[in-house]
Amino acid sequence: MTGRRSVRLLFAAFLLALPLGMAQSAPAAKPASDDPVLRAMLSELERSKEKLQLKEMQRPYYIEYSLNELQFYSADATFGALRLEQGRSARLLRAVVRIGNYSDDSFFGQGEGHIELVPQENDELALRHMIWLATDSAYKSALEALTLKQSLLKDVVVEQPVDDFSRESAIQSIQPLVKNEADSKRWLEMARSTSALFRKDPKVDSSEAAFRAQINNRYFVNTEGSVTRRGTAVYFFYFGGSTQAPDGMRLERSQGYAVARAEELPSPEKIRAEAEKIIATLGELRQAPVVEDSYRGPVMFSADAANTVFNNLVVPAITGDKPQPGDPARTSGDYASLFKSRVLPPFLTLVDDPTLTRFQDQTLVGSYTVDDEGVKAQPVTVVENGTLVNYLIGRRPIRDFPRSNGHGLAAPGGSARPSIGNLFVRASESYPVEQLKKRLLDMCRDQGRPYGYLVETTGPDLAPRLLYRVYVKDGHQELVRGAVFGQLDTRALRNDLLAVGNDADVEGRPDPVPNSLVTPSLLFEELEIKRADRVREKLPQYPPPGLAAEAPAAAPARKSN
Repeated sequence: MTGRRSVRLLFAAFLLALPLGMAQSAPAAKPASDDPVLRAMLSELERSKEKLQLKEMQRPYYIEYSLNELQFYSADATFGALRLEQGRSARLLRAVVRIGNYSDDSFFGQGEGHIELVPQENDELALRHMIWLATDSAYKSALEALTLKQSLLKDVVVEQPVDDFSRESAIQSIQPLVKNEADSKRWLEMARSTSALFRKDPKVDSSEAAFRAQINNRYFVNTEGSVTRRGTAVYFFYFGGSTQAPDGMRLERSQGYAVARAEELPSPEKIRAEAEKIIATLGELRQAPVVEDSYRGPVMFSADAANTVFNNLVVPAITGDKPQPGDPARTSGDYASLFKSRVLPPFLTLVDDPTLTRFQDQTLVGSYTVDDEGVKAQPVTVVENGTLVNYLIGRRPIRDFPRSNGHGLAAPGGSARPSIGNLFVRASESYPVEQLKKRLLDMCRDQGRPYGYLVETTGPDLAPRLLYRVYVKDGHQELVRGAVFGQLDTRALRNDLLAVGNDADVEGRPDPVPNSLVTPSLLFEELEIKRADRVREKLPQYPPPGLAAEAPAAAPARKSN
């Protein structure tokens, strides 16, 4: 995963809020009756169903409890020195009380639930007490929210009413708990030694390498009869650095890997090779010419750069977020009004399949069997032959989509919303990468252009970090800097995307919910590339202290399991 900003603040609020400690055991799957957490949740759910009512106010028609048992370890180093090591664990409960009915209820604003930190020990009475408090607060908030919502809707004409909550079948799924399987001390040393590699270049002014182990065992029960428990693990290793060109332009490079199994983290040799490549390109970028002219013509994206393009432009457009009450739109995002319309070239199909666990010998971090609203996961074809035929839906219906398709996912303590699991960009026609590159040059030659552009990596704002001019005459590549795209948006994907490669970049992302995105390289018939309008930083007023030229050796290779 390249072209990412620093992950320094990843789960920062979580780290600051939680007490120190790491759970070490992971029991095998057992019936709900054998799990003290589920017993406490179910016991309090039954009491709430029977007793929860304030005077003459409405009784709830639906209650749910979700409890995230979180374990988090992080180690962060810079220039070979440990900067941060933290281990945290907590249990975070969210109680949701819905008043009204499936068609019209209180899930609005402050009525979206109440969050509590609950005991980490399996003391059922202590757990039940905190669940009771959270339920009481959620109920009172729901009453206020329903009143506010009804007041707002008095002046709104709803042309096409859509239910507030979908009816779904109860499901019971008790899966094994997950624990941290990584050798944390080994990866701490890997972060230290990887960050030290950047000491080789005295003009690199910042370096970072970080390891994260993020474990979430999630318990869920509701008054419809659903009882689920599932665990997820995401292991994330990141490294990167920054430098300044002689004119003050800030230049950044980074690399990261998010995997679902600790043994699938990259080897020390691969990490070292990638880090040294990043250090080399930082040096090349400092000397690279700045893009001065405005270009509009053929552009090719590597599969890695394409991954960021689809994540930033397409993913937000295919999730069916329910609009605010009174809003006539089907959903939010660029595809809100394009249901059954062409949104991509006819040779592309998008499928989200959380039931698929592996791709190209890699475990996918976005896999699950039951979503966070107690609905069975299912593969969904979102775009078929370029036409938008579906949205990813949770239990908050939108127009034309009254039921969930198993894509309601929640960050710890958050409310569930539609999200991707494992999204695949598939093509009916694809070409070898070298053939795409040849096609790029052929188009430039036909148009009388001396060169085309190749984008190797992009940042989160889609600005290219590694951008090459590829010359028609002999195919040589020239690294340039300081460029941005003009109008790289969903319309460009629909109208200007000409062909895709037969390669695939598999990228896992750890948050806000774990997901995977698989994309090929892309060839655009026409895109605009122009000089970035950036404020350049002043160079340091005096040189940095000397750093040793030789970096510490990487940690020893992991033993085979």
